[in-house]
Amino acid sequence: MDLLSSSGVRPAKSLGQNFVVDPNLTERIARLAAVGPGDQVLEVGPGLGSLTLALHATGAFVTAIEIDHRLAEVLAETLPDDVRVIRGDALEIDLAALFPLSLVGRASGVTMVANLPYNVATPLVMGVLENAPIVRRLVVMVQREVAERFAAPPGNKIYGAVSARIAYFATTSVEMVVPPEVFFPKPNVASAVIEITRRETPAVDPALADYDEIVTLLRHGFGNRRKMLRGSLAGLVSPEVFSAAGVEPTMRAEQLGILEWGKLARWRRSLANSHTPS
Repeated sequence: MDLLSSSGVRPAKSLGQNFVVDPNLTERIARLAAVGPGDQVLEVGPGLGSLTLALHATGAFVTAIEIDHRLAEVLAETLPDDVRVIRGDALEIDLAALFPLSLVGRASGVTMVANLPYNVATPLVMGVLENAPIVRRLVVMVQREVAERFAAPPGNKIYGAVSARIAYFATTSVEMVVPPEVFFPKPNVASAVIEITRRETPAVDPALADYDEIVTLLRHGFGNRRKMLRGSLAGLVSPEVFSAAGVEPTMRAEQLGILEWGKLARWRRSLANSHTPS
């Protein structure tokens, strides 16, 4: 709070800025991240650097991306010299280019640890999973409802397209619920810390089903989630595809796990190819 006062910086609502003001929480998140000397950590939206300092204290090398030029200037004054601060939009930066394999072991990869602004949490997490395989684990704090949706299993009322897309790449678990009181300004909702661990290989073999085709089916299926699949996927999935995939057309989107969506995409492509004249 003293730093906010002395710097003259005010949290920007447009950027979803809610700064963590509880050092116990940042230390807990750093312990949960299980990083240490020599590990590479990516932090998005470091704010005033409270979580950054906790991560740095573990001995890890921290790269922090901050979109707000005001905060970037403050961070330059408050963080140790060996913390790399990059001014820019994490949604647009090539994250893989920041961590060449000469810097990061392929097996260990990069751990992303962050208090994510609510308004970018979903596109940022999906962007990392889809485009930055160098990031092997994510330990991120997001709105509680978003965290629960990320981790929701099939059949759960909040399970949706993003739940299935994350399951394609990773396993997830909600690790802790965080009350609004640990932030400034205090948000109107609770937050949660979620751990997302990338699978060694996607849940659906890319050689059998194309990820983009799976996403197309998810978009249509959950775009009309009250309909049975034969209605929401009409024109995309034929009765023959449902039969070959072993999926009942009377089911609804939320009843299918990522493996079933993969089977639909696989047989849709396979049967379409078999009907293509040579």
